[in-house]
Amino acid sequence: PKLANITGGLSGPAVRPVAVRMVWECYKSVDIPIIGMGGIISADDAVEFILAGASAVAVGTGNFINPEATVNIIKGIKSFMLSEGIESIKDFRGSVKC
Repeated sequence: PKLANITGGLSGPAVRPVAVRMVWECYKSVDIPIIGMGGIISADDAVEFILAGASAVAVGTGNFINPEATVNIIKGIKSFMLSEGIESIKDFRGSVKC
């Protein structure tokens, strides 16, 4: 395909593994809020970012795939927290063990 800027960017689910790793690296290194973004299209994806250390998540391409993605993700995070007996995102943020 021909692109106006010669090159194009990469977004969506393809970048999620790298983005999650970067959130985890930052979480281990700095004590500031981190917004996880990159390939989030489901609540499971968002939870993965939070487990890696994200204080919040942002949904980009997922909104183009499904305009209700953000609402569904919020509901899914709440459902996950309820099923696990978790009261706050703070209670499981950064809790992944490698």
